[in-house]
Amino acid sequence: MRTSAGERLRRVAGLLGVTALQLLGMVGPQLAVAQGQPRSAAADARTQAPYDPTGYWVSLITQDWRFRMVVPGRGEYIGIPINAKAKEFADAWQAAPDVAAGKQCEAYGAAALMQIPERLHITWRDANTLEVQTDAGMQTRELNFQPSAAQKTAEQSWQGKSMARWAMFVQPRGSGRELATLNLAQASKPPPPVGSIVVTTSDMPPGLLRKNGMPYSSQATLTEYWEGQTDPVAGTRLLIITSELKDPVYLQGPYVFNTVFEKEADGSKWDPSPCSLTSDP
Repeated sequence: MRTSAGERLRRVAGLLGVTALQLLGMVGPQLAVAQGQPRSAAADARTQAPYDPTGYWVSLITQDWRFRMVVPGRGEYIGIPINAKAKEFADAWQAAPDVAAGKQCEAYGAAALMQIPERLHITWRDANTLEVQTDAGMQTRELNFQPSAAQKTAEQSWQGKSMARWAMFVQPRGSGRELATLNLAQASKPPPPVGSIVVTTSDMPPGLLRKNGMPYSSQATLTEYWEGQTDPVAGTRLLIITSELKDPVYLQGPYVFNTVFEKEADGSKWDPSPCSLTSDP
């Protein structure tokens, strides 16, 4: 039976809600710290990976469609816990001077990049560095699992500096029908580990959360949880990113948002486009 687009989005949104609680809370019976699943401290990040994040991924716009698919107008700041200073900045902001100053990519920094409708191309640059390319704005993020090998360039990037690590968990077996399908041999084995990439990003230059002047400052820090899941009905691979942005200059409290990507078979739909402050995403 074919699933309608609406049903599919509702299913993904349901997965997203559960994931956000699990990843931000890190408590409760749904997830437990893995035991009996030793990981060698010497193993590189690619070897430790509990899921494969590589390949081509496309945005599924399951939340905030109005602000992600259309450039928000002046004063459209709903959903972001801004303070008076941020509102004053955004109300006075004009795109033309920033375009003239070569800041076309200020709305494509790490704090906002994953919310843009886009495709990702994720590869292992080396055994401890994930490279995340976007076709929107043609940006490149480095998720570095080796602190000593963090970006060594002195030039500040719109993507800041991102340090990553695997957070490993044990997934519960389930109940009812799922347990009934397990034979005794299967039930006696520990469940396989699952995990998320925990990414912390700092050292970002001032940028925009939206193309209507909504700012974030150089003091902003971003924490993300990148979780791989499988759609239980369609069987497609999903990448669910839960993000928390903190900015003592422009935000009253943490700005938490979620984005979902679906894996594609190949890069045939990859369509790079330059940064723009005036066109739709």
